[in-house]
Amino acid sequence: MSTIPPAVPPRISRREACVLGLTSLAGLVAGCATGSPAGLVRVESTRFGQLADGRPVQSHTLRNRHGMVVRLMDLGATLTEISVPDRQRAAANVVCGAPTLDAYLKGFPAGASVIGRFANRIRNARFTLDGREVRVTANTGPHHIHGGREGFAGKLWTAKTRTGRREAAVEFSLRSADGEEGFPGNLAVTVTYTLNDANELTLRYAATTDRPTVVNLTNHAYFNLAGSGDVYGHELQIFADEFTPGDRDLIPTGEVRSVTATPLDFRTPHRIGERIRQIEGPSGYDHNFVLRGRAGTLRPAARVVEPVSGRVLECRTTEPGVQLYTANHFNGRPYPKHGAFCLETQHYPDSPNLTQFPSPVVRPGQPYASATVFKFTTLGA
Repeated sequence: MSTIPPAVPPRISRREACVLGLTSLAGLVAGCATGSPAGLVRVESTRFGQLADGRPVQSHTLRNRHGMVVRLMDLGATLTEISVPDRQRAAANVVCGAPTLDAYLKGFPAGASVIGRFANRIRNARFTLDGREVRVTANTGPHHIHGGREGFAGKLWTAKTRTGRREAAVEFSLRSADGEEGFPGNLAVTVTYTLNDANELTLRYAATTDRPTVVNLTNHAYFNLAGSGDVYGHELQIFADEFTPGDRDLIPTGEVRSVTATPLDFRTPHRIGERIRQIEGPSGYDHNFVLRGRAGTLRPAARVVEPVSGRVLECRTTEPGVQLYTANHFNGRPYPKHGAFCLETQHYPDSPNLTQFPSPVVRPGQPYASATVFKFTTLGA
């Protein structure tokens, strides 16, 4: 078993602070921006619909000078569109999303929402925290997954928009009450999406609590760089030498194992479909990878190339792990099986129960902080 370094708060350079939007707006404009093209509307908000109780849901659009467009909605702080050009400058939406709120309310199967309070699985929906057993919602057999029956993906978040000369952002905020889905502590959460002129979409997560609790936030975006079809031809590289093997319920055993001589060896690029039939258990990839480098520092997690369009996605994160999921549950309505892939940057599954893993515990006075950057380019750019 390998020794895994503990997670620490993110350490970033001045340049990375500009990318992540961690400066004040005044500092951002002065230090990270040089000008915005005339006539470019970087951010706008419109009505997307309303919930059954009458609460309105807004849609927020971010744009940059290269024609990249990102759309989000308040429900679940959800990405509904990421439109990026290919090498012929033809734009396509590369994230699964629905055009109407009604589709999400009726169970759209591929919401790119914020997942919390704890993303991924907790064995038997319980863990011990400071000597006290905590029982949380069991919503996948006897286990817990993705925050419970509603989770953060089902919450209506409050949004604020802002612009700089070379970027635009939406900050979503949410308060999760003590005892919600069984988790202790009142949790104040913000998730900020920032689009800049380098075609980088940054997700910055922050949370504070008034009682010890566990926090593991991610976004469940389903990507397809071709814009349609399956993702078998996408060429994937993951910057990880190890993974956390799971049992038949996909919950880690506690072991950390080398990817060598397994279909999980993406240390060099491989087509996603090349070895997907070799996966035992799930009908595709659904695995947590142990990323190289020190958790808490922004570093490469994955790189994906779609060779026909030439689109490239690079993912960097401060998180210790990334879950590769290949949309194994898709059934043709509306997307084909393996019609997308997810890169869920995260703490490891069941880490509240496995003390050898980086700890997800957050305490009063010790805020949670995490950042993930998705950068879009094209081959030869």
